[in-house]
Amino acid sequence: MGKTVFWLSLAFAFSVGPAAAEKSSAFFKSYQQYNDAGKAFLDKIDPKTGAIDLAEGVHLDLKDKFYFLNKKDTAAVLTEAWGNPPGSGADALGMIFPAANDPIADNNWGIELRWEKIGYVDDSDANSIDYDELLRSMQADTSSANDQRVKDGFQPVTLVGWASPPVYDAVNKRLHWAKELEFGSDAVHTLNYDVRFLGREGVFVMSYIATVKQLPEIKQSLDEVLDLADFGAGKTYADFVPGVDTVAAVGVGGLIAGKLAAKAGFLIVALVALKKFGLILLVPLAGLWRFIRGNKSTS
Repeated sequence: MGKTVFWLSLAFAFSVGPAAAEKSSAFFKSYQQYNDAGKAFLDKIDPKTGAIDLAEGVHLDLKDKFYFLNKKDTAAVLTEAWGNPPGSGADALGMIFPAANDPIADNNWGIELRWEKIGYVDDSDANSIDYDELLRSMQADTSSANDQRVKDGFQPVTLVGWASPPVYDAVNKRLHWAKELEFGSDAVHTLNYDVRFLGREGVFVMSYIATVKQLPEIKQSLDEVLDLADFGAGKTYADFVPGVDTVAAVGVGGLIAGKLAAKAGFLIVALVALKKFGLILLVPLAGLWRFIRGNKSTS
């Protein structure tokens, strides 16, 4: 299944800076607990720590607390390991993971990285947003899309509420919020925790892939994650040139509500479905890797 998305790794160019790479067998302390199938998967990915330079002047400083997987490896994790449909993460620059866990660990979570070149986001609406009203509007939009979701073969979605209400840091031009979603009657709810870094030409996106049960751990990691990324010279929010640079069609409220996707011509339902598969299948896939570990002696 990973082969069907391998070519996508060539479609989005990014460069890797002076990062430190290491073989998975040495990098992951959990490596020896897997059988041949688990080891084979880890062997083909290439974790990197340290400094990572991405497209559009985005710079990551992961130090030794997180590791980075490139676009090809991200596709393998999302499809082969976590059970997503082929093509999942096609617009991702890569993913980062906490250094303590390998990407197929039962309790792991990851953060998908994307670049959205939508232009300069005017944040003048940030102080006037009624987040309760915005939530009600988002819940209505989610509910109204369910008929089409069911026709397309997906479960209906309920936006339960804010798992963490929106917070906008006007000084550092960073935005984060979390939604709690229920897919069908699934007992384990999905967590959509999103971080946005506003720049001169667009928005750098970090999207956590986790479950609601992992929310305390996610919140604990947030300060570190917010400090991982910045824009290079000439690409920062302050570098915007009025009358010259492109201005985005949405403000801060639109980013939270997902109006960006609608204005870009994408179906909100498709983006939510992608997140759902990546997130919720952390649970059944945990059982799969327990099976792999449990059969280690017979592999």
